[in-house]
Amino acid sequence: MKNLISVDAVKQAAAKGQHEFCVDNNTLITPAARDFAREKGITFVTADTAQGQSGLATGKPASGKTIDKELLYQIVKQVLCAKGMLASSVAAPPYQADVDPQSGLKVVQGNTVTFEEFDTGKAGTKVAYREVISKTESRMSSGFLTIDQSSFEWELTGYEEIDFVVAGSLQLTINGITRRAVQGDVIFIPKGSRVTWQAEGFVKLFYTTYPADWADQMA
Repeated sequence: MKNLISVDAVKQAAAKGQHEFCVDNNTLITPAARDFAREKGITFVTADTAQGQSGLATGKPASGKTIDKELLYQIVKQVLCAKGMLASSVAAPPYQADVDPQSGLKVVQGNTVTFEEFDTGKAGTKVAYREVISKTESRMSSGFLTIDQSSFEWELTGYEEIDFVVAGSLQLTINGITRRAVQGDVIFIPKGSRVTWQAEGFVKLFYTTYPADWADQMA
């Protein structure tokens, strides 16, 4: 089955500032996508073309310009696929981030974050998360959590937590007392608290826990 590149995919590339879009020989590009790419100055690059890109062997751009990391990822992926070294169905990274190797500064592109299921210990809950700052980077850990029309209990054993409500609203019950947090609110949960989280609709949180290695300390 051939892959299809639509105008929406090219629009996403243009929004990221890409000037090249990597495709393989098994790809169909819609006329609308070609027209939009031409209008935005975006060139479709095949795996064969990618192998001839100068500067990739050393990781340094030949012109001295900064290489778009997402474009580089796609080019390398296509080259490996062409050589049979990588399955074409390799999953994309869970999020995109710009990391300064010297200072450790990290900027996570929030709109690229994908989620995985969070095990609440209760069947039927629709809860997902993605950690974006881990214990290998900081004494704190941070990430996103979503709760969709679900309720569950959770005990903060060995760590404390701060949450920012990005979207939606939820109820938190501690020691029999229930409080509500809505979009824009900040929540602090002390270490050792047992909390009932309840969302009647969809809620998205950004969380920070301290310490990041609490699970290792409890082991």
